[in-house]
Amino acid sequence: MTMNTRRRNLLFALAALPLARGLHAQTGFDHTHSAWSALLKKHVVVLRGGQASQVRYAGFAAERPALKAYLDSLSGVSAAAFKGFSKVQQQAFLTNAYNAFTVELILTKYPDLKSIRDLGGLLKNPWRPKWVPLLGSKVSLDDIEHEMLRERGRYDEPRVHFAVNCASIGCPALREEAFVAERLEAQLEQQTVRFLSDRTRNRYNPQRSRLEVSKIFDWYGEDFRLGHRGIVSLPAFFARYADQLADAPADRERIRAQQAEIAFLDYDWALNDPR
Repeated sequence: MTMNTRRRNLLFALAALPLARGLHAQTGFDHTHSAWSALLKKHVVVLRGGQASQVRYAGFAAERPALKAYLDSLSGVSAAAFKGFSKVQQQAFLTNAYNAFTVELILTKYPDLKSIRDLGGLLKNPWRPKWVPLLGSKVSLDDIEHEMLRERGRYDEPRVHFAVNCASIGCPALREEAFVAERLEAQLEQQTVRFLSDRTRNRYNPQRSRLEVSKIFDWYGEDFRLGHRGIVSLPAFFARYADQLADAPADRERIRAQQAEIAFLDYDWALNDPR
């Protein structure tokens, strides 16, 4: 091999390094989301057996480099690589991305923050700015939730509303571990049971003979009418979880028979922080 040939081969190898690293970063994505799980286990406080949770944002702030490293790993996945993920891998990826970038958003103004809505001011919505680097472009938190996770015909999974967390007391608990493809069904079901068991946000009121449930079911009621697991209405959805919503057998039977009036409770937008 001549000197010129060796030099050409060396230059070719050096030029190929960035591409190889990029491909490795995409194909080697950690679908266990272990870095995110490690942070959640440290900084999420589980309340009432998992019915709710508080987030130690001060703890996340102290480990900002670890959070940013995880966010960078999400941002490093290209749109093409994402398309190669399985359906449940995609759902877990997007759900974790929404939750992790929401924590990052809170940290931009923490501790001088009482509600995520304070980030938007009077005329702005904190979920609409396109600041999240994801799948090769800049997207908003609304894009992740409404244009990706809730896109009709894509996943049609209403229980996602119990998995994404909006950093507020009224929101379903931020889970104390990452969502992963292998256990996604069980995790979503557990999140649903936990949320519906929380009497501060969902309950049957025997004095008024009605279900009093989270405003989430008012805002996103249509998602519970798409036929997921044969459910085509809100009453049918609640009938499946009658045991979580009521204590007395007669009240549970009323819910199962889909005879209970439905009322929506006010939403608590206060920050879900231990303070």
